[in-house]
Amino acid sequence: MARNPAIRLTCVCAGALSVAALLSVVPGSAVSAGRPGAAEPAAAQAAKGKPQPDARHVVIAVHGGAGTALKREDTTPALEKAYRDGLAEALRAGRKILGKGGSSVAAVEAAVRRLEDNPLFNAGKGAVFNEDAGHELDASVMRGSDLAAGAVAGVRNVRNPVSAARLVMEKTKHVLLAGEGADDFAARSGLPTVTQDYYWTEKRWQELLKAKGRLKGTGETLTQGTVGAVAVDGARNLAAATSTGGLTDKMAGRVGDSPVVGAGTYAKNGTVAASATGAGEVFLRGAATVTISNLIEFGRRDLAGAAYEVLVERLPELGGTGGVIALNAEGVFDAPHSSEGMLHGYLTEDGRLVTKVFADETPANR
Repeated sequence: MARNPAIRLTCVCAGALSVAALLSVVPGSAVSAGRPGAAEPAAAQAAKGKPQPDARHVVIAVHGGAGTALKREDTTPALEKAYRDGLAEALRAGRKILGKGGSSVAAVEAAVRRLEDNPLFNAGKGAVFNEDAGHELDASVMRGSDLAAGAVAGVRNVRNPVSAARLVMEKTKHVLLAGEGADDFAARSGLPTVTQDYYWTEKRWQELLKAKGRLKGTGETLTQGTVGAVAVDGARNLAAATSTGGLTDKMAGRVGDSPVVGAGTYAKNGTVAASATGAGEVFLRGAATVTISNLIEFGRRDLAGAAYEVLVERLPELGGTGGVIALNAEGVFDAPHSSEGMLHGYLTEDGRLVTKVFADETPANR
């Protein structure tokens, strides 16, 4: 009999496990929590040409971007904790929805909102600067049960773009709204609005100056990228959501893969829920997330094999790297990436919470 992850999760929350166990965060893998070499078994399997999923019985997963991973030698304990806490808070926000019998759509929205409100991540509050020192944000949401989707692109005044994307899906006949029209729609719908200075952070400003060549060799550049979430609920419906501030110093008006269904976000019951992060133009050209779904549906590939083929074998040939979090209705989860690392975490139906932030926890081409 198929397992029902949300019902199992609710039972856990009701007392099958202790509160301490539910709220524990496991850095890296269960084999070697947070230490170098934690992901070696998965890497070895990939090297043998047989990709294996990262975990099973997962109910929700999030990512905080692919790119230059955190390095242990350059990362203070406080910064490591901040990143792990940020991922964990997002996972718990989504789990809270699922534990009450809520939908996977509501769960991914709640998780991504937490990441958008955290200045460590390149979405919402922590969005990077355009070339003109402004901010334009993108987001999308997709529901696996009926392929409904909503997205916004180039918004400049929405505090939580992922919520605007969900409203586009549920309250309009459209899929994607852009620019001023998207901002106006969000405001009319009652979403909190902000001025451009809300998104300003010193870290992102320094990154812009460095990108423009005004600063040379000033400190490390941490992972930049998209945030996203995937989830499965008690009705076994999948959902995915993605949100981003884009690329540092990007052209005003540039739109990447994050708000594009089939590129940065895709969810279809029976195949996969996927949220991508990386070189947006390449993910657009390679139709990254829908290709994973199609390989599963039409190519009869398993989730890990399909995700690995797209992220590690196909997209680098187009000239870019990145990663994806992928989940199916049975709770099989994988997070392959061709970038140096990818910030991500997941929560299983029995309450185990895992976060991965260092390069040695998530080796490239895995």
